[in-house]
Amino acid sequence: MKVRFFTVFAAALSLCAALFSGPVVDTCRAESKTADLVYVNWEEGVAYTHLARAVLEDKMGYEVSLTAADAAPGYTAVAYGDKDAFMEAWVPVLHKSYIERYGKDLLDLGPVFKGTQSGLVVPQYMYAAGVQTISDLLKPEVMKKLKNQITGIDSGAGVMRTTEETVMPAYGLDKAGYRLLPSSGPAMVAALKDAVDHKRWIVVTGWKPHSMFGYWDLTFLKQDKEQIWGKGNIHIEARKDLREDKPELAQFLENMILTNDQLSDLMVFIKESNKSTLEAAREWMNAHEDVVIPWIPAK
Repeated sequence: MKVRFFTVFAAALSLCAALFSGPVVDTCRAESKTADLVYVNWEEGVAYTHLARAVLEDKMGYEVSLTAADAAPGYTAVAYGDKDAFMEAWVPVLHKSYIERYGKDLLDLGPVFKGTQSGLVVPQYMYAAGVQTISDLLKPEVMKKLKNQITGIDSGAGVMRTTEETVMPAYGLDKAGYRLLPSSGPAMVAALKDAVDHKRWIVVTGWKPHSMFGYWDLTFLKQDKEQIWGKGNIHIEARKDLREDKPELAQFLENMILTNDQLSDLMVFIKESNKSTLEAAREWMNAHEDVVIPWIPAK
């Protein structure tokens, strides 16, 4: 009888696996305690994504895999079901084109941060010298000092697409000969630091939340003509079937939210720590359990 029972049981498992291959196979067993998350290599996303990993691993017993990617491949991987969630969807403006393209294949888990701001950023000493609006970049003496360059981040980022495809044409920066130079978030910050240290002129594609506003006196250039950038939120976008496949993970990501003060503190803590990003995030988590415990779904 025991042999027959195990034979039938094995056959049933085999049939279940055959009928429900892929993510849906979890209907035949307990929810998988894994999380495969994609983030952009921007300071705020790096910070709270590693914090999410720390909470999932240390407090919830998950095995977590993190992948850094540009926005376009990040959205694609989640929409195609290859990853569980994209951790940094800037809505409604910066990532509008990605949401329009992939939205039907994504599950919006709501905001992880509210009150974003994006635009062209300059040091305060440039603002005091009269560079206060985007149109001021067209002044000959300003163009000369900037060498007709705007320092950007990764080319697939929403702020880069909006700057190149909308802002520069709307304000005539492209016709004036300005070039948007792609790099990365860390490379942009390094260029900004070097310029500020030597009081050189620079304009960068910037955004809040970001620790650079805590380290240096910076300001957004005013949109004196067309209003292109507005305030928004950062959302987490999951693969469409995540709530059915991994309900606990989906609920955790939906519960996760940070205020401006909390996220700024986390970013600065990680940046100034001599530990790895993950270990620094763990240390911050242990010191701020009042922030992270409410994210964990009740059993």
